Amino acid sequence: MSQITVSDLTFCYEGSYDNIFEGVSFVLDTDWKLGFIGRNGKGKTTFLRLLLGGAGKYAYQGSIRASVAFDYFPYTVTREQEALPAAELFEELRPDFELWRVLCELEQLALDPECLYRPFSTLSHGERTKAMLALLFSQENFFLLVDEPTNHLDSGARKVVRDYLRTKKGFILVSHDRELLDACIDHVLVLNRETIQVEKGNFSTWWENKERQDSFHRSENEKHLREIGKLKEAADRAAGWAEKNERTKIGYDPIKNHDRCINARAYIGAKTKKMQSRVKNTRRRIDDEIAEKEGLLKDIESPVELKLMPLTFHKEVYVLARELCIGYPAQEMSARSAEDAGPGGLFSREESGLRNGGCHTALRNFDFILRRGERILLKGENGCGKSSLIRAVLAAAGAPEMAGISEGRGGDTAFCPGTREALPQITSGVLEVPAGLKISYVNQDTGFLKGSLSEFARGRGLEVSLLLSLLRQLDFDRIQFGKEMEEYSEGQKKKVLLAASLLTPAHLYIWDEPLNYIDIFSRMQLEELILKYRPTMLLVEHDGVFGEKVASRIVSMCKEKERH
Repeated sequence: MSQITVSDLTFCYEGSYDNIFEGVSFVLDTDWKLGFIGRNGKGKTTFLRLLLGGAGKYAYQGSIRASVAFDYFPYTVTREQEALPAAELFEELRPDFELWRVLCELEQLALDPECLYRPFSTLSHGERTKAMLALLFSQENFFLLVDEPTNHLDSGARKVVRDYLRTKKGFILVSHDRELLDACIDHVLVLNRETIQVEKGNFSTWWENKERQDSFHRSENEKHLREIGKLKEAADRAAGWAEKNERTKIGYDPIKNHDRCINARAYIGAKTKKMQSRVKNTRRRIDDEIAEKEGLLKDIESPVELKLMPLTFHKEVYVLARELCIGYPAQEMSARSAEDAGPGGLFSREESGLRNGGCHTALRNFDFILRRGERILLKGENGCGKSSLIRAVLAAAGAPEMAGISEGRGGDTAFCPGTREALPQITSGVLEVPAGLKISYVNQDTGFLKGSLSEFARGRGLEVSLLLSLLRQLDFDRIQFGKEMEEYSEGQKKKVLLAASLLTPAHLYIWDEPLNYIDIFSRMQLEELILKYRPTMLLVEHDGVFGEKVASRIVSMCKEKERH
């Protein structure tokens, strides 16, 4: 057991004008199972990079002292490396890795060792995550930095990763998944608004303590405000008396003040001075009360209540699918992302099910109905067709995001605008979306966000001031508004998409994995928003706590091969 000591750490990226950390100090134990909590953009990933790279890569003030080596998940893999079998890739990433140790870890992760001998590019996102975690934890005498391992994973894969990490120790886990944090950690490192906090316990125990502490600070703040009010009244009253008394020093009415003698002026001056001294003492007490009050609210999380004005459509049924079959052109399957791939990789012929009209079938004989006021959560493993259904609904509604989609049976291949990702084709069955239905869509991908917020708002037809105001409510610092979106963290990029969706008047809100990278506090804001305004929604989200709270109905989907 050893310690990691951070002393007076101050860091700012080159060319930036705001400090990520300023005068930060704390001590960590290398035996801890440490959860790292904080809002988007507060510097969680940056701190991991400082631990990993040290002064060799990043210039910072202060010191980071540790007697252990660090390793980081996820590993950086180039396009050339993706073509290698996973075992060869691991040898390039960590030349000292031992295969037998990795195999032991794979068994705990319920992953077939055969995946090590397939090209890394053919592994699904879940398989890649598990394989890299196996490589990471196969090492000895390392303190491991695990950065958001469950993003894009379905609920089954999340459970495997959760059960696996529960058996480990000696790591920092950055995650916004409340279930994962509760299951896997025994200490928390929290980046509060103004301070750094290290505490024993999991997320729920920390949050319970924080709520009690915030409640105490609020009551203390109210008490101080009342005391300050009383002191201000006393100071103003004494100041008024002193001023009134001072005016009587020179000149007086001999009839009204017939008993005034020549020494009265000195007496009045001394009395006025005493009153003024009382005013100064009262002002000093006010300053002391204000100074004591200032520290009370600096770390309190008081999320602003978001607002939403969903439109109401005249028809009750928004989406209707009967025996719907959706496929992708066989020759274009490699363009599809690994996030939608099944365990067999990028939709190999064996894993993608039946061929139908020259297409690989992603969804077959699917029946579905979405009515006004429902909030439906699509649930299922990666590759079961959730995102394909969403894309088909967007295309049927004529959404701008899907302009140009092929509606014919086996027609020319169409692609998502700005990408080489093939769009789905309806190969048979019925998908009905009423004309005039307005949809607000959040894509799970943020890679296309570039340029300034003003340019983004104009491109979406949004008021720039309203977008910035909503981002402030989602805890964006004003200093971020002057940056290009390429400089944002993934969580900040996702907040831009969510803010744009909330500002878009719509009958139906379709959000595809909206919470990837989103911090816990913003998740709570969105939960309260949805439960208050109850918009009609079609959701894909693997955060179990969020789904249970906001969904009015859950639709379970399974993979094509499981249907037969």
